[in-house]
Amino acid sequence: MESPEASPSREATATATAPERPSEAVALRALVDRVRAGEVDAAREVRRLTRASSRHRRKLAAAVEPLVAMLRSAAPGAGEAALLALLNLAVRDERNKTKIVDAGALEPLLGYLQSSDLNLQEYATAALLTLSASSTNKPIISASGAIPLLVKVLKEGNPQAKNDSVMALYNLSTVTDNLQTILSVQPIPPLIELLKSGKRSSKTADKCCALLESLLVFDQGRVALTSEEGGVLTIVEVLEEGSLQGREHAVGALLTMCESDRNKYRDIILNEGAIPGLLELTVHGTPKSRVKAHVLLGLLRNSPYSRSKLQSDTLENIVSNIASQIDGEDHGGKAKKMLAEMVKVSMEQSLRHLQHRASFA
Repeated sequence: MESPEASPSREATATATAPERPSEAVALRALVDRVRAGEVDAAREVRRLTRASSRHRRKLAAAVEPLVAMLRSAAPGAGEAALLALLNLAVRDERNKTKIVDAGALEPLLGYLQSSDLNLQEYATAALLTLSASSTNKPIISASGAIPLLVKVLKEGNPQAKNDSVMALYNLSTVTDNLQTILSVQPIPPLIELLKSGKRSSKTADKCCALLESLLVFDQGRVALTSEEGGVLTIVEVLEEGSLQGREHAVGALLTMCESDRNKYRDIILNEGAIPGLLELTVHGTPKSRVKAHVLLGLLRNSPYSRSKLQSDTLENIVSNIASQIDGEDHGGKAKKMLAEMVKVSMEQSLRHLQHRASFA
């Protein structure tokens, strides 16, 4: 999956593909010289020119080193101007991403992550999100000590900073060795809180669930999730209401739990009313989602409830039928019929699910 990064501010793009004029080349060199001289307005001009122009990002790459130096300046507004200019230079430009890190930007950026100025913290988080989209930068950022600070932003930052910190942590989590480091600073409670407070179908929810799916490979992650009030329920809600990608990660997270210890986690998942969402996913999910949903339904097939509470067509039989028949020729008709049966016989689970949801609203 492609690593996400921050988006530049939108403005007119008419200059993005225009040929460079000799006078413009002179003006750009002069602008870089002004940045070297520490002019804050020059950094703001770099930001403006690179906001929507990939050509200007290339032509102004020489401004990276003096802008990184400006990050450390005590002049009023200098740090913010340099930070925003570097952010725009890095967006969708792999060379500039690596150049910024090589120029020593991480140390001052980590300082801004700890700033009491929430705007500076937000901009630094966006910068780390963009820089961490580069595979070359990921191990360097990981070794810098950024992960605990990003989790702290996830817990305490403003809404945009929290969203960007999740994206940055997701980028860094694709380096497998980082997963234990991320887990060690207890990210699961704030991830669940962010899922609860936002739209289940958002890109942020997608990345929250992707990160959770990776972290639940570890027993520490599973214990943290099940210890969090409404933790499993929140994942079930993404399973029902999320985007296609979010639902794929949500079913993957639940499957990871159940495969790790079926006896321990099967009842927990069933009690949160996961069955209707799983059944719908076998029909309407991505190819990966459909496979994962089938496997998870198989693991959940032995009902924890006494058979006297179920109709003669038990949960076990219906789920078994779905697993064996859903890919048959009469795909739509069978799926609809069995989904209707499943909703009917899982009334107790669904009622419990609604009661839980109401208590966390």
